[in-house]
Amino acid sequence: MARLENVSVEDLRQILAEVDDADATKRIMVAITYKEIDDLTQTDAAALYGFSSSWASKWFSRLERLADEPFEEVVYDKPREGRPPELSAEEHEQFVEVLHESPEEIGYDAPAWSVPLARHYLSEELGVEYCERHVRRLMSEAGLSWKTARPEYYKSDERAQEAWQEGFKKSATTWTTNTQS
Repeated sequence: MARLENVSVEDLRQILAEVDDADATKRIMVAITYKEIDDLTQTDAAALYGFSSSWASKWFSRLERLADEPFEEVVYDKPREGRPPELSAEEHEQFVEVLHESPEEIGYDAPAWSVPLARHYLSEELGVEYCERHVRRLMSEAGLSWKTARPEYYKSDERAQEAWQEGFKKSATTWTTNTQS
């Protein structure tokens, strides 16, 4: 296990003052706590901040490199690219443009876009299968927000409308262009 013998508390405090990342700040705080409190184990120091002993061992070993390497290379994580998108940039732009049109203009028998309808469009037209949650995210990113139907009975009197509204429960949802900035 790394003991952080080559790194002083003063060095850690100086690095802490320059760090601008929450994860890096927590890592350095655990190391400072470990170094400052006598008889505190790595496991105990990590537990104070909600981390495991294996986490402490890994990060203390990494922080040992501060003696030889610039702190930016040690305390910050390297960026991860993640999974590539299934939609190309052109396909995504096409999908956004389609969402801003009525589904009837595209040939669907629906007055407004819904998540299942947008998912069907992606599958049929672009050959991409996404879960409903991801389609909902894409629709939100495209500037759409979902609205719940709020029907009114125009022939009923005011009292009847109020009584009906009190008993109304949400059922159908549709997506519309977000008008708020």
